Amino acid sequence: MEPQKESGKEGFALSTINFIGLIIGLAFIIIGFVLMSGGASSDPDVFNPEVFSSTRITVAPILVLIGFSINIAAIMIKPKKG
Repeated sequence: MEPQKESGKEGFALSTINFIGLIIGLAFIIIGFVLMSGGASSDPDVFNPEVFSSTRITVAPILVLIGFSINIAAIMIKPKKG
């Protein structure tokens, strides 16, 4: 019996579509964290109500969660054999 030849074709576990999904998810996460930043006051004795803006409290965390969800989905997508 002949030993089976290896194809010698070792590829990455992730395909191009996986990497595109990871980049899109990373972009969502970065945008979310950028939107969360700021709102600080230069004087610690002065309260800045901008800390509680709806963008920082609602929109930015939702974007971060969407980004993490996209990254999980991008990792889980099975590349097509072709």
